[in-house]
Formats: sequence, C-alpha cells, structure tokens
Amino acid sequence: MVTGVLAFQGDFAEHLQVLSRMHMPSVEVRTKDDMSKIDALIIPGGESTVIAKFLEETGVGREIQKRIKNVKHPLRVYGTCAGAIVLARKATGKNAPKTLGLIDAVVDRNAYGTQVDSFEAELKISGIRKPVPVAFIRAPKIVSVGKGLEILSRFRGEPVLIRQGNVMIGTFHAEVRDCTDIHRMFLA
Repeated sequence: MVTGVLAFQGDFAEHLQVLSRMHMPSVEVRTKDDMSKIDALIIPGGESTVIAKFLEETGVGREIQKRIKNVKHPLRVYGTCAGAIVLARKATGKNAPKTLGLIDAVVDRNAYGTQVDSFEAELKISGIRKPVPVAFIRAPKIVSVGKGLEILSRFRGEPVLIRQGNVMIGTFHAEVRDCTDIHRMFLA
C-alpha cells in the first residue's frame, strides 16, 4: 500500500516523516497523475483556503472525489486540521473555502482562535490504548456531524476525530508530536 500526502502547502513533510518511521511507502501528491500511484491519501494542516484553491485548479479535488467512490478500490483519506476543513460537507467561519463534501460534518475554520491560542493536549481515542499527544494549532471545530458517523475522540465534549466509511478527519495535529498511533489506525 502506498500512501500519498497532499504536498501543495502546509505540514506535509511531517506526515511523510511519520510514514517513513512506520516504514510505509509514501509519495508527495501534487497532480492527478500522482493520485494514480496511491491507495490512501493524507491532506495535511496548513491554510485551508490555499489547499482548496489548489485542489480545484489542479483537478486533484475532483480526482479525490472520484477515487473515494470507486467500488473496487476506494481511496482512503485522512484530513488533519485544514485537511478536515476541505473534506467536510461544509466549512464555516471567516473566508471558509469550498469543500469536497466527503464527510457529513460541518467544520468551523479557526474556531479555537489564532496562532497564539494554540495548545497541546492528550486525547483518548477509540481503538488506541494509551492517550495520544496532539497539538491544536489555529484549529477548526467540528460543529455538527451527520448520522452514522463514528466519533473516535472528543475534547471538552466536542468531537475532534471522526470517521465515515473510508474518510477520517481530525481537528488537531498528531504528526508534530512524534506519534504514529493515529496514522497506524488510519492505515489499518
């Protein structure tokens, strides 16, 4: 299995480092041709408006939507922070970007505040025995979820990691805390 990391902008290098520590084959994804080489995709944190613009301009966004629905070989996708925003059914907040609509959730952009409001936490995550260290950096909030979604973790009572079918989103960064647990869960 080859995992792609969307490499337009943001913390894609950190996700590639996690995959390397896990000895998982990985590639940077910037074009539709790159999409043909992967079985799973991580959309990293960064600037959601920039990522959304590149997804549209390059056609990679349409390719992701098409590959998710492929019955024989559906693409698995994990979005962190800005990646969660662009994968959601709808994004809200100032300058909210157009989304891919691949998970039935509404995500509020930068809802935890600005860069100075960033913080670290340890989360209990369904399927992972020990608490996972994460960072909320200009993090969005999942403000509503559709029926049938699996809530894998909550912070202060609000969902922060959810899954629907082969799409998973988290509003935090685990990749900056030298943690492989969530990536392993996504790829299992």
